[in-house]
Amino acid sequence: MPNQDQGDNSSAENPAAGEAARAPCPSAGLFGGLSGKLLWLTVVFIMLAEILIFFPSVASMRVRWLQDRLNTAAAAAIVIDGLQPVELPRALQKETLEATGTKAIVLRKDGTSRLLATTDMPTSVDEAYDLTDVPPVTAIRDALDTLVFGGGRMIRVYGPVGDTNTGVEVVMKDRPLRRAMFVYSRNVLLLSVLISLFTATLIFFAINRILIGPIRRLTGSMQQFSSDPDNPAHIYIGDGGRDELAVAGRNLTSMQMELQKTLKQQKNLAALGLAVSKINHDMRNILASAQLMSDRLVDVDDPMVKSFAPKLLRTIDRAVGYTTEVLSYGKASESAPRRRHIRLLELTQDVKDMLAIDPLSGIEFAEQIGAELEVDADGEQLFRVIHNLCRNALQALTSPGEGGPGSVRRITVSAQRVGSVVSITVDDTGPGMPLKARQNLFAAFRGSARSGGTGLGLTIARELVLAHGGTIALVEKPTVGTQFRIEIPDRPVSLEDYRSRAHIEK
Repeated sequence: MPNQDQGDNSSAENPAAGEAARAPCPSAGLFGGLSGKLLWLTVVFIMLAEILIFFPSVASMRVRWLQDRLNTAAAAAIVIDGLQPVELPRALQKETLEATGTKAIVLRKDGTSRLLATTDMPTSVDEAYDLTDVPPVTAIRDALDTLVFGGGRMIRVYGPVGDTNTGVEVVMKDRPLRRAMFVYSRNVLLLSVLISLFTATLIFFAINRILIGPIRRLTGSMQQFSSDPDNPAHIYIGDGGRDELAVAGRNLTSMQMELQKTLKQQKNLAALGLAVSKINHDMRNILASAQLMSDRLVDVDDPMVKSFAPKLLRTIDRAVGYTTEVLSYGKASESAPRRRHIRLLELTQDVKDMLAIDPLSGIEFAEQIGAELEVDADGEQLFRVIHNLCRNALQALTSPGEGGPGSVRRITVSAQRVGSVVSITVDDTGPGMPLKARQNLFAAFRGSARSGGTGLGLTIARELVLAHGGTIALVEKPTVGTQFRIEIPDRPVSLEDYRSRAHIEK
């Protein structure tokens, strides 16, 4: 069919694109794929979390370090204070200060301050810190200040001794503090890296097993199926899980099975189109001969022949036209409608004559159309639409088991104009459309309401109506039967045509 040919031509014109689409995607490796990206992202996120934790952690470490120095100095100060009024020798003071890592120790007791030990007393102090109650923000600020700018400053630290009113104050350099903070930071960094790598590795293997593995199976099945969609062995077989990937796998299986069925139908349609195209040439010759012979019937002086001859001629003309467009369904689109204003009642009567309903069948054909109602449409295409719908209705009414005693079997074609739109309704009193046909309405080979049907009639009717810019729909009705509504809008009138028409009317 033409659609198939177009797909083959596009592949032939661009073979590289076809090969690229069928070629399997190269493996991204262990760390280059989605799982590798998740591994690195996990490491980065854990490191970011550790950085956020690091600031209050190093601030707490700094306060503890200063508190330890203060407690050590407080213990020495209490011992020295117990030796009063004896003054501690200079050599012993120096040893005490070296042991505590300070330059001076001051004891605050009973509202007085006493210098207990000092050596090389500095002339000035750069910073002073009170450890009585340190707010978290202040602790973080002081810790960052020490890390960035510390190392060569003289600081003064003071705080209480236990829960007593006695306080101790020391003067010291901040270089040992800064060094201890750097060691602590290094240890935190190493620990953070180890934790992040360990956690990321666990997440990597867990996600690789739970998520990446099934995704690779899905993509591999898609690649195999695209390379040979006719092979049933390439259909994805999922597990019975209930997670999102399992649901996606089941949907992929259903889609591949449906696509395989559709491809098979398309191949059958292509083979059918090839057979029809071979028959088409001989059929046109036969119809041409029949047309020549039917032309002679007009000259026969018989009233019955004269009444049937025009209808026979129109029927053969339509048959000749159909043979030239017998493959129109396989085209990318139907030929553009050759629209003109036609009397809808006359067209519906031609449909009635074409159906040739047996008078003994008890089936009525009713036209509820005004004699002056005109529709702006292609007469042949609209005839095909209404004829397809009426023929389906007639087949439903003549199906076995339909039409018991006292039942009314009727096909009704009605129409009315609402503004610039003509609404046409085809209604019947048959058994109605089955559920499967409703679910696959207007789908070729699936939307047939009877066994053995192809569903092409409704599909072609929809294409022809859409080509007119109209709509066709199945209408729900309270009674039994099937009802279709077609709406055909008039062509928009150009400004020049409107002005010329208004000028003529004036």
